[in-house]
Amino acid sequence: MRIGVVSQWYPPEPGMFIPATLAEGLAARGHEVRVLTGFPNYPDGKIYPGFRQRWSHTSTVDGVTVRRVPVYPSHDASPVRRAANYLSFATTSSLAAARYLSGVDAVYVYHPPATAFAAAALARLVRRVPVVLHVQDVWPESVTASSMAPAGAAGRLLHRTLAATMRRLYAASAAVVVIAPSMRELVVHRGADPDKVHVVLNWADEALFGPRPVTDEARRTIGHRGRPTVMYAGNIGLFQDIPGAVRAAAAVGDRIDLVVVGSGLDEQRARAIPAENVRFLGRRGPAEMAALYAAADFQLISLRDVPIARGTIPSKLQAALCCGRPVLAAVPGDCARLVEQERVGFSCPPEDWPALADAFTRAAAVPADALAEMGTRARRLYERQMSQRSGVDQIEKLVVAAAEGRRLR
Repeated sequence: MRIGVVSQWYPPEPGMFIPATLAEGLAARGHEVRVLTGFPNYPDGKIYPGFRQRWSHTSTVDGVTVRRVPVYPSHDASPVRRAANYLSFATTSSLAAARYLSGVDAVYVYHPPATAFAAAALARLVRRVPVVLHVQDVWPESVTASSMAPAGAAGRLLHRTLAATMRRLYAASAAVVVIAPSMRELVVHRGADPDKVHVVLNWADEALFGPRPVTDEARRTIGHRGRPTVMYAGNIGLFQDIPGAVRAAAAVGDRIDLVVVGSGLDEQRARAIPAENVRFLGRRGPAEMAALYAAADFQLISLRDVPIARGTIPSKLQAALCCGRPVLAAVPGDCARLVEQERVGFSCPPEDWPALADAFTRAAAVPADALAEMGTRARRLYERQMSQRSGVDQIEKLVVAAAEGRRLR
């Protein structure tokens, strides 16, 4: 079968392994896969070295044909430039789709942003090609809850406009894939046909993550001092509440160390909080991360208490579980429930640094043998519910059913 994959972002951009591994997995199963994406510029908003934006740029990677189209590169705090980035891809991908996606049997769209649907919408309109929409973030909340959204009447208008847009996208899709049970409930509440909406848990980038032995080099890198160590690895953004995690660690004192790996818009505010037991390592290469995970006792997952966070399972959970590492989840909703039910760590309410400090204290008191058992349960949970093979199998079935005009329950 011929399958189109539309994603504004794609490797070598970091974190884009879901559309990439799906495309490669479908190609390995014998499908002809064509990816339509932009020139890489995430997360710095600059075109990567070795790439020059031009209209005709096609390559073949792991049996997948990849067509890149020009975009306005931006990923800063400016709402105008961010909108220009999204809309530029919508425009150029739609223009390219007329020929590039000609003849495909179905199109898979990786969302966000919602504007990535434009190319698939054109294929659906002109050739009646069915579309499978993979929702990673629920719009409009992930846009309107950010600090970049306008306030007052303008903000309410933006919310209503995006909400109406998403209802149309759900209606136009042959199937909608969501990444958590509560997200399914929210999407259905927003008007999606419940028979179309399917939960498929995300997987980790298994080329990078997996169980690793603890090495002296990794312990030196994170500055391990013989104390129980908690690591946060990822974006230090406005939704993650890393300043709250730093306050919690400072309150616990020398009972634990907190290591923060990554960067982002909220980094300076987090660094400004005095805490002797917190270290910031900056951004590290993806190939280093599994070894660094192994050197820490727990991985921290932190999100602000906003409605969209209750219906998501952050990718940090899959990465930690894939590596067989226990977690501390300062998050609302499905993620916290999964951690507690499967006994792979501890959870606490989000945006409550005293509660997180208590979770740090509980984590520091776990004996070595109990910690190892938590890690074993974490890896088994990943293999059972979140593996790449399972995810690709489920989405393949939905794409094939869409192409054949069937619905799967």
